[in-house]
Formats: sequence, C-alpha cells, structure tokens
Amino acid sequence: MTTQPLTIMLVAAEASGDDRGAGLARALKRRLGDGVRFVGVGGSKLASEGVASPFDIAELSIFGLLEGLLAYRKVVRRADETAALALRERPDVVVLIDSWGFTLRVAHRLKGQGAPLVKYVAPQVWASRPGRAKTAAQWFDLLLTIHTFDAPAFEAEGLPVRFVGDATLALDFSGAEPGRLRGQIGAGPDDPVLLVLPGSRPGEIERVMPPFEDAVGRLKAERPDLHVVVPAAPTVAEQVKARVAGWPYRAHVVEGDLAKRDAMAAATVALACSGTVTTELALAGCPMVVGYRVAPLTHAILKRLIRTRWVTLFNIAARDFIAPELIQNDCNGADLAREVALRLDDAKLRRHQAERQTQALLIMGRGGPDPSEAAAQAILEFLGRG
Repeated sequence: MTTQPLTIMLVAAEASGDDRGAGLARALKRRLGDGVRFVGVGGSKLASEGVASPFDIAELSIFGLLEGLLAYRKVVRRADETAALALRERPDVVVLIDSWGFTLRVAHRLKGQGAPLVKYVAPQVWASRPGRAKTAAQWFDLLLTIHTFDAPAFEAEGLPVRFVGDATLALDFSGAEPGRLRGQIGAGPDDPVLLVLPGSRPGEIERVMPPFEDAVGRLKAERPDLHVVVPAAPTVAEQVKARVAGWPYRAHVVEGDLAKRDAMAAATVALACSGTVTTELALAGCPMVVGYRVAPLTHAILKRLIRTRWVTLFNIAARDFIAPELIQNDCNGADLAREVALRLDDAKLRRHQAERQTQALLIMGRGGPDPSEAAAQAILEFLGRG
C-alpha cells in the first residue's frame, strides 16, 4: 500500500525567508525523499525546491509603518490568496517564515482550518513590542526560534518553542574565491574593493541607496582606484541595476549566491544595509559599516518602541558597536564615507573589527548543529513523524 506524501506548505515573503525556507525544504527532502511535497509562497530559491508561488514576493518586501499602510490592500489580497492556496492543497502543516505582519494575517485566515501553524523565526520581542509574544501564542501552534534568548517570553504565554539556530550562521564560505571576483572586475590582489549592499526590499533601495551613492561618490573622488561591487538581491535586482547604470563611475553588479560570497570574501570593506547580510559579511571576515533609513513617521514611532541600542545582530550579541551603525539622519553620505574611509586606510582597524565580529558570531551560536536540519527535525517530531 502506497502512503500519501507529506504535504508541507512553506510561506516566505522576503528574500531572507526565501533562503531559510529553501534550506528547510532541502533538509526535509534529505529525510523524506519522495515522501514529501511542497506548496506555498516564496521567491526564486523556494521555486528551485519545487514551491510554485502564485505571486511575486518582491511586492511584500515592506518595512515601515507608512509603507505598510500604503500597501495594506495588496498585502490583504495576497494573504487571501495564500490562505486560498492552503485550503485547496490541504497541507499537513503550514510553516510561516519570518515577515511577522504578513504571516500573522495568513494565520488569521488559516487558524482552525485543519493544518497546524508553525512560525519559523520569532518576532523580536526582546527589542520591541513584547505584546507580540501573547499574540503569537494565540495564533501559532509551534514556534521555531533562531536565537537562544527568544524562548522565555513565548513559553511564558504557553506557546511550545524549539530553538533551531540561525541558518545564516551555517553558511559555508570555504568555497568562496576572492581571486575569482577580483579577476572578473580587473582588481589586483592588493587593490581596495568596496562592497555596497543596499538591501533586499524595494523601499530600502529607495531610502538607503541615495546616501550610499553619495558616500561612494565621495570615496571614489578621493580614491579613483577604488573598485566598487554591488551584489543585488533577487527581489530588487532590476531596481539596483537601473540605479547603478546611472552612476558616473564604474561599478560591478553581481548576482547569485556564489558571486556574492566571492565578493564578500574579496572585499576590503563593506557598506551594508542593516539586515541578514551583516551576519553573512561577518562570516566572510569582512569589516563593515552599517547604515539604515526608514520613513520619518516610522522612525518617530520606533524610537518609542525599540528597547535595544543596537540594530545589528552581532552588535546586539556583543552588546557593543563592533560595526558602526549610522541610522536615519546619521545615514548620510558624509558620515558613511568617513567611517568607510577609516577602514579602507587602516588595515589594523579592519583586522580588529573582523576578529571581534567573529567572536560575536560565536556568542550567537556559530558552530552548532545545522539549523535547517534542526528545523526539519522539529517539524517532523511535531507531526509525529520524527
């Protein structure tokens, strides 16, 4: 008698969630082989694992209160479509990855409809809005956390929690070849290379790219030999390439994970938008300057809500500004260029920062069990298949 394959619905609304979901899908395939099928919502990485998304998730890559309000109808429509997909496919479990606002709307539509709901990546209640712990306990059946310090707030509300670790910390840079990237852009082994990473959301490109462009222009004016490389996330690749094409100096846009990792390993310094990419850079041993901007209204509200001094995860883990963070008004061309220039000109400072970044990664859990495998095991045990 042939048993029906396990149907798992994976929902990721951003590039980082798409990557995390793809890792989970691969881990489940290794365990179950043909005994699992996937449905859901995601980007190019989940598509490569067999998830045919009904829409482009780039339009859901939203950060900010004003942006969220403007996109409200679109988000509601996509949440309706996601829920309708679940009702058609009748999965055995729905895994909702990161993207708190969107995945919570999907949970509202699916709670009690048959499939249990697993939330993969907890809202950062230790940083702001602790009331989300109670909300999560109301709508989700299991929480998979990526930080060791996540669990207490949710367990106190009665939500089962499994710590699985951060999949980003398991990225393997051993295959990265800095010489390959430098050869492609015509840079010698000792030439300075600046990596510019402006984000993976359309709104981040609109807000963060202008001060980054100003900073790079200032640096190029003083250092004509500076090579500039811009890795473009799939969700914003066309937007990034269109902007870079208008720069008055040459910059190299690279796409794909292999090229991005080569670039991170090759870079002298990175100018990075706050987000998952900062952990990736630290894994590559690349010193960085972190910048971020949100809409003024969002910033005014967040200032009252945020309970941590830092926004970069390894800075939070170390409780120190290992990498400088230039946020909102401080995220301007002059100040960004100054911080990058300090690191371009001081090899000792670069080495010291890279070493401290590596130490902070150990605090975050680097070197532990593979997070995707741990997440797969947690889900199968939850379903009684482990």
